[in-house]
Amino acid sequence: MSIPTLDGITEKQITSDRLTTRVLFSGADDGIPVVFVHGNVSTATYWEETMLALPDGYRGIAADNRGYGGSDADALIDATRGCKDWSDDLAALLDTLEIDSAHVVGHSLGGSVLWQFMIDYPQRIRTVTLAAPGSPYGFGGSKGNNGEMCFEDGAGSGGGIVNPDFAKAIAEGDRGTDGQTSPLNVMNGFYWKPPFVPERIEDLLSSSLSIHTGENKYPGDMTPSENWPNVAAGKFGPNNALAPNYADDVTKLYAIESKPPVLWVRGAEDQIVSDSSFFELGTLGAAGAVPGWPGADVFPPQPMVSQTRAVLDAYTEKGGKYQEIVMEDTAHTPYIEKPEDFNKQFHAHLQAFDA
Repeated sequence: MSIPTLDGITEKQITSDRLTTRVLFSGADDGIPVVFVHGNVSTATYWEETMLALPDGYRGIAADNRGYGGSDADALIDATRGCKDWSDDLAALLDTLEIDSAHVVGHSLGGSVLWQFMIDYPQRIRTVTLAAPGSPYGFGGSKGNNGEMCFEDGAGSGGGIVNPDFAKAIAEGDRGTDGQTSPLNVMNGFYWKPPFVPERIEDLLSSSLSIHTGENKYPGDMTPSENWPNVAAGKFGPNNALAPNYADDVTKLYAIESKPPVLWVRGAEDQIVSDSSFFELGTLGAAGAVPGWPGADVFPPQPMVSQTRAVLDAYTEKGGKYQEIVMEDTAHTPYIEKPEDFNKQFHAHLQAFDA
């Protein structure tokens, strides 16, 4: 699927030691690199306006992640490595572009990738910007601010908890508005706060529909479980890579010798990554939407925002630094919904480091 790019954005197909993928660029080739990592059910297209708005002297770089858009369709995501495939892909791309270090920016799943990248490649990071990032403990199947798993096998997470009607609509390239699970309705209902609709909604929809589907691709396989809701994460695909049983040890973040400063920006009305996410089974079970919920002691709503804050507080206690910005009247994509407010904080974060 070909997705148009904005004026000022250059599109190239780049092959690293790990992956061939579509990469978008903005700014001068000799600018300070700012690397953007997109979220789930999207591509690098989502970052174009943010890339074009970078201050003079910066170079924007955004690749389609493994499993998405213009990346090699035969390159599967090994979910048992958590986010390590994406983290290693990012490092390999920097190697190919001959970039020693960069500012890194991640949205949603892209934020989950950056937790791993901080652990794996801290020496390559100038600053970190997290826009509505996934919890460091993964998506689904954990509880409490310390990320304790609800069940040892990670039941209640992974590809098996994705709404099958939504997954089918993605695979069929549904561009309509029939039903609550049509991709366009989900985007307009949850990616941003209604009634806001981005000007490039059709291009963003094309971007979302270009995620790789099929066997061992989006949303991924599943494993039967004796624990509620009788399904745990499989071994392939993006949603399985976010399962808590595959997440890396977050305490490794605290051991980074030179800790990059972190800017965390989120929408006050985000319903995807929140302490009561409408896409997480603890919340849905408590609401009676999924039968057999074992109760709040066993499987409460995952406190995603509180988990992130607890990790960043501990990061600060070990010598790091972070700033949390909460944007009112904003949902899951603050950089798209409130670009001027987002860029004001984002640019100041970059320039404070480079000064």
